[in-house]
Amino acid sequence: MSYKFLDHATDAIIEVIAKDLKEAFAVAADAEINLTLDQDKVEEKDQKKFSANGKDVRYLLFSWLEEIPFILITEGFAIKRIEFEIKKNGEYKIEATAFGEPLDVKKHNFKVEIKAPTFYDMEIRQNNGVYMRFLLDL
Repeated sequence: MSYKFLDHATDAIIEVIAKDLKEAFAVAADAEINLTLDQDKVEEKDQKKFSANGKDVRYLLFSWLEEIPFILITEGFAIKRIEFEIKKNGEYKIEATAFGEPLDVKKHNFKVEIKAPTFYDMEIRQNNGVYMRFLLDL
C-alpha cells in the first residue's frame, strides 16, 4: 500500500495503490491528512464519528475525501488514525471513527487547506489490487 503526490501547479493529485478497497480508502485518507498536517504529531486524546455515502465507488471516494477536511478544518480536529467499515446495501456507506485531538496549527504543522475533492481526472481500477487517482482542489 502506498500513495504519491503527482506534479500539479495549483492542486494536489494523489495516486494510491493498495491490495483492496478498504486499504485504498485508508491510504487515501492518510494522504489527505498528511497533505494538511503532520499526522505523526497528533495524539489520540478524543474521537469523532462520521460517515460517507455514495451510489458507487467513485461517489463514495468523493464523499470520503470531502468528510476528512471537514473534520480537520471545520470541526478543528486533527486526525491520527481512522477505523472504518465499508458496507454495500444497494449504495455504499462508510461508518468511521477518527481518533485524534483538537487541531493546534503550530503543534500539528498545519500546511494547506483542502477546498474540495473533484471528479476531474478521478480514476479507480479494481483488478489484482486497487489503483486510485484523484485531484484535491487546494
